[in-house]
Amino acid sequence: MQKNDPVVNVNDVTRISKGASLKGNLVSATDIRVDGTMDGVVFSEGRIVVGETAVMSGSLLCTNLDMWGKIDGDIYVKDTLSIKNLAVVNGNIYVRKIQVEMGAQINGTCKMITEQEFDKLAAEIVKKAPKTEAKKEA
Repeated sequence: MQKNDPVVNVNDVTRISKGASLKGNLVSATDIRVDGTMDGVVFSEGRIVVGETAVMSGSLLCTNLDMWGKIDGDIYVKDTLSIKNLAVVNGNIYVRKIQVEMGAQINGTCKMITEQEFDKLAAEIVKKAPKTEAKKEA
C-alpha cells in the first residue's frame, strides 16, 4: 500500500439488500454485496458477493467473485470466481481461476483469461456502459 492510498475499512462495502432493486450501473473501489435485484453493469476493484436471494441481469466485473444467486449476463473476474451450489449463471464467464461446487448451473461458455486480458475487456465494457450523471448539491 502506498503512503497516499486510502485505508480500506472492512465496513466499506456497498450493499444492495434483499428487497432493494437497482437499475443502472454501479462502480465501486471497494467490495460489493448484492442480495436484492440489480439490472446493469456492476464493477468493483475488489470482491463482489452475490447472495442467495440476488437476481441480477447485466455484466459483473471484479477482482474476485463469490456467486450464490442468479445472473443473466456475462461475468469477468480478474482473479478467482467461486460458484456456489445454489448459483445459476446464464451467460459467459471470463476468468483466471474458477471453482464450481456441485449443483451450480452454468448456461454459457467459460474462457480462461490473463489479468491483462481482463484489464482490456473491463476497459471496453465500462467505456460502453451508459453513463448516468449524479447531480451535485450546492
